[in-house]
Amino acid sequence: MIQAIIDIGSNTVRMAIYDIEEKHVEMIMKKKHLVGLAAYLKDGIMQQSGIDKVCEVLDEYSAFLTSFQITNVTAFTTAALRNAKNSQAAVAEIVRRTHIPVRVISGDEEATFDFIGATHNLADPDGLLIDIGGASTEVVYYRQHQIVEKVSLLTGSLALKAKYVEDILPDSDEILDMQKDVESVLKTAPELRKIQHAHICGIGGTFKCACALYNMLFHQPQDNRDLDTARLPAIIDHYRREKGICKEDTILLMKTVPDRLQTIIPGLIIADVLAKRFGSDLITYSDSGVREGYIYDQLLDK
Repeated sequence: MIQAIIDIGSNTVRMAIYDIEEKHVEMIMKKKHLVGLAAYLKDGIMQQSGIDKVCEVLDEYSAFLTSFQITNVTAFTTAALRNAKNSQAAVAEIVRRTHIPVRVISGDEEATFDFIGATHNLADPDGLLIDIGGASTEVVYYRQHQIVEKVSLLTGSLALKAKYVEDILPDSDEILDMQKDVESVLKTAPELRKIQHAHICGIGGTFKCACALYNMLFHQPQDNRDLDTARLPAIIDHYRREKGICKEDTILLMKTVPDRLQTIIPGLIIADVLAKRFGSDLITYSDSGVREGYIYDQLLDK
């Protein structure tokens, strides 16, 4: 069967289309719109303009699916809408206007789907799975391919940018403020305190873009997916606002992270703080995550 999965995230609204035959899952195409939904949260309330943006994108996706007579459609939303004080009303309006049922998945469910999707073909039986979103960061600790702890941290790349950064790139004080914020949020997750020297599997757009930027800056092969965490502070410092930005760095940023110019450094700050906290020397990027996990857990196992 052909299955469409729509993921209404805090940064982007993505649609991926899969060919599913028995236990074989192949993504055949994907589309995305950068919406920045987390930025439409004001005093915890999702603004009408944010709801309108989501409806606009979903209407476009719906028309596309109708053209190809794709009727198997699943849509879910994560932190930005999940954490909004008017979450229920906002989602109800989106469903009413677009006629697409939208499921609000909990932080716990999101972390589980992330884990299932990213580790489905992963050889290492132990480690940490981290997904840095726009409004939250999902952390899963696993041993022998089994989840031991899963935590949804209330910090994300877009939320940090909106809270602390006045321009596109942060200055030294803003970087320090973001680091302190992430460290403070980590203190709310005592279940993670004992984890040390864990290999990190990073998923999602932040790590995808971080990997692309890392490979260009450090002259790595384009298909390299390993990030030496000792180099993360150098990347953050390289794009510190008061240092200025040369032509070459401008071109590099625009080529590698065009959709995340304002959030890549806040995202890297979260990655750096977490890597230091967990004593992790290496982050490996995986391009499978919550959407694939949803398929394996909710569709194939039923």
